[in-house]
Amino acid sequence: MNKRNWKKIGLGLLASGVVLGLAACGNSSDSAGGSDSGSSGDKTTVDIFQFKVEFKDQFEELAKKYEEENPDVKINVETVGGGSDYGAALKSKFSSGNEPDIFNIGGPEDVDMWIDSLTDLSETKAADQALEGTLTGATKDGKVLGLPYNIEGYGVLYNKEIFEKAGIDAEAITTLTDLEDAAKTLEKKKDELGIDAPFALAAKEQWITGLQGSNAFLNAEFDNDVMKAFEADKVEFTYGDQFKKYIDISNKYSVQPTNSLDYSQQVEQLFSNGKVAMTQQGNWVYTTIEDIDEELATENIGLLPIPIDGVTEGTIPVGVPMYWGVNPNGSDEEVQAAKDFLDYLYTSDEGKQIVLEDFKFVPAYEGYDTDKISDPLSKDVYTYYTEGKTTGWVFMGYPSGWGEQTLGAQIQKYVAGEASWEEVLKTSQDKWAAERK
Repeated sequence: MNKRNWKKIGLGLLASGVVLGLAACGNSSDSAGGSDSGSSGDKTTVDIFQFKVEFKDQFEELAKKYEEENPDVKINVETVGGGSDYGAALKSKFSSGNEPDIFNIGGPEDVDMWIDSLTDLSETKAADQALEGTLTGATKDGKVLGLPYNIEGYGVLYNKEIFEKAGIDAEAITTLTDLEDAAKTLEKKKDELGIDAPFALAAKEQWITGLQGSNAFLNAEFDNDVMKAFEADKVEFTYGDQFKKYIDISNKYSVQPTNSLDYSQQVEQLFSNGKVAMTQQGNWVYTTIEDIDEELATENIGLLPIPIDGVTEGTIPVGVPMYWGVNPNGSDEEVQAAKDFLDYLYTSDEGKQIVLEDFKFVPAYEGYDTDKISDPLSKDVYTYYTEGKTTGWVFMGYPSGWGEQTLGAQIQKYVAGEASWEEVLKTSQDKWAAERK
């Protein structure tokens, strides 16, 4: 993969404290290797606190392999994500004095929040090989304060076999009207198709609606530029009517009640078991689906657009989900060991192979054979990108907590019939303006 300009792809991502449950999902809080910091005998210990549940097992295996090749280093991995609030858990870690050596941050909001706990990574090999633009969301005053996890994309995940049985041409779906027509067809045929509903809207997960869902309609308002969102004093909801239409489609044709649907029910119980034909998710869910139904995962899933009709038709949002930060408050040996581990992960031949084949990442770095991207969802993301059919991720530029705690919570009221759409937008606009004063 050659260097490409990712500045218009968003770059930021995820919100401080926010989500951090975001792109990773599921409910998990697990550790490997304990949490002792500092040195263990003659070993330098690197404690990693990360959010991506989907590759927890593979990441722990990587850590063990690294320890075997570097016997003077001990790697501890702790994972908290999904239904658990990673942002709150990270704050708790630091306030308890049990500070990790490597942890996750989102874009500009998180950089400002954690500025005193972030090491300048500008001179690392990984920073040097990062694709152009992918460092923007974690760079301040010329210093690279975070290294990108990977590149991810999301849209409306769909079951190809169910679509085929229903006579729906997925490639012809480029607008919200097209998506609505598909939902209507699936609704009429749901008994013969053996599905509970066309859609699964996991409105219980506020990041799904308030962060990722809203981003698809706010990216054009902020010109696909996370920094414009970060610096904006107000939000207009220029395409709020289309955002409403998308939420209405997702909710009306969903398994009910949507406010009770969480990530596990959405992805594991409903979509992976063929009980619904569509749900909003991204390529990070591939391994979860594969564990439940390998045939479905490898042969029958794909991504549909979340478009703004007449503006961003046929597109999916693509960006960097999170960054790795290195804590400067440890010993010199711990800081260097943390940098070395991240360089190994993204720039060594062995690390690259693991990133592509085991983590199933779309890499955010040069020097990868992208022909080896192995899962169909990641291939879809890469295809959308190479064909220029992507929009940005600007939600990391939202005020801290706004996407979930304000907008996501208001959407829960809306789908429950407790608030009008106008009230959702007005409350969210007022909160944005108040946070930016």
